[in-house]
Amino acid sequence: MTTTTTLTVRRSNERGRAQHGWLDSHHTFSFANYHDPAHVGFRSLRVINEDRVAPLGGFPTHPHRDMEIFSYVVSGKLAHRDSMGNERTLEPGEVQLMSAGSGVTHSEFNPSADDAAHFLQIWIHPRERGLEPRYTEWQPPSGPTPPLTLLISADGRDGSATIAQDADIFRLRLEAGEQTDFEVRPGRGVWLQVIRGRLRVGDQVLEAGDGASTEEAGPLSIMTEGESVEALLFDLG
Repeated sequence: MTTTTTLTVRRSNERGRAQHGWLDSHHTFSFANYHDPAHVGFRSLRVINEDRVAPLGGFPTHPHRDMEIFSYVVSGKLAHRDSMGNERTLEPGEVQLMSAGSGVTHSEFNPSADDAAHFLQIWIHPRERGLEPRYTEWQPPSGPTPPLTLLISADGRDGSATIAQDADIFRLRLEAGEQTDFEVRPGRGVWLQVIRGRLRVGDQVLEAGDGASTEEAGPLSIMTEGESVEALLFDLG
């Protein structure tokens, strides 16, 4: 399959950055003190923060409402506690999704005294305000998985975590020399966020930290550029 859709690329080195000693964070979209009117989100996707938290560092208890928030752990561990009674330490490749709804408080911290925690924190606008808060998870199944594995969906199909929005979020993993295809359906938008490795989509080469988007229906052919790749693909209504 040949990629025919047009991509808009957001390079890693163009992102905002915040450094707080215990936290080194790169912001794909406007966040906190970083504001770029050209990059305030994509469809319902509002925040992609790539965070590295120092050993024993973390975010103290703070409130959220009317936002779908999930974390994808790349390396290290991430401990989560919230006012709904959930307490969980996530390992690499695991996902926890909190639907803040009418209001929750939570904390996230790195429980390791030795290793940094590297994860992506993503915020997505919900389909409506004032929903009942919820918490769901996705854990990697045993055995092989397809190159595009569904992590999050509106209906929780295939064991995915459940989100209150018309959004399918996939984990992309390709080994060196592999490729996969994805069809952008009419009326939808796709955002691809590279976590590690280098990949090619059409005539664009993307590296770790890069993002690319399209709202043009058609095929995307995704292939590695000499090494294994890990990324997240957002299919948004």
